[in-house]
Amino acid sequence: MADLGVAQNTIQVLQKYQFRFQKKYGQNFLIDTGVLERIMTAAEITREDCVLEIGPGIGTMTQYLAERAREVVAVEIDKNLIPILEETLSTYSNVTLLNEDILKVDVSRLAEEKNGGAPMKVVANLPYYITTPIVMGLFEQHVPLKSITIMVQREVADRMQAGPGTKDYGALSLAVQYYAKPEVVAKVPPNCFMPRPTVGSAVIRLTRYEESPVRVEDEERLFAMIRAAFNQRRKTLVNALGNASELGITKESVAEALEKMQLASTIRGEALTLEQFAELSRLMGG
Repeated sequence: MADLGVAQNTIQVLQKYQFRFQKKYGQNFLIDTGVLERIMTAAEITREDCVLEIGPGIGTMTQYLAERAREVVAVEIDKNLIPILEETLSTYSNVTLLNEDILKVDVSRLAEEKNGGAPMKVVANLPYYITTPIVMGLFEQHVPLKSITIMVQREVADRMQAGPGTKDYGALSLAVQYYAKPEVVAKVPPNCFMPRPTVGSAVIRLTRYEESPVRVEDEERLFAMIRAAFNQRRKTLVNALGNASELGITKESVAEALEKMQLASTIRGEALTLEQFAELSRLMGG
């Protein structure tokens, strides 16, 4: 089958099937063989790997994955793409195609069936509007993963790897860094896609920690505190946490905990590291 990383081949397939892009699925197909090669290198795909691809589109990246991996499971939500994928991937016996919504797929069961329960690698060119729910869903369900190598909006990639005190630092930065080590491996301009998105993209690799760099008794409470801190990011931590009724904590108890940590009561959430949030959570009974 022709290399779909070449724009002309993608155009031919789309014309043959009279495919119409659907805005609701945020479809932007990659048409740059150099970028595809960089994704493969970053994801470190080998013949031992079982790869989960989210949103294969017309099979552009799937072809590259199938050439390198032992097995590829491609999950595509758009039923109009299934006949195209069946053709573009017809020469590969190591690809399983699922016409499903990834947010409803039992990925742990998939890992059990396809990889004997061993960690899989996730590779995806993700629609921007759904990047965070997909990534956080995979992490929070503790599915067996080695790494997630994804194409995302550049701004989202920046937020995932941001550190304290920067404008991009927020709840997403802390959540991702609790579970994985983020590393931007490529910046990708709009002209590498069809149709062209209005914003730049980036490939980021999230290498899953075997154990989180911080220890907490109650993960959910930690993230509830982090969300509360950034929901009102211009407010002091004392006010932001004290005002969050779902936490059930007083401003006085937050001030006390900060004093024990030798932090000023005027400090904002954006100044705290992941380790400091974990310590605060422990002092507040989490």
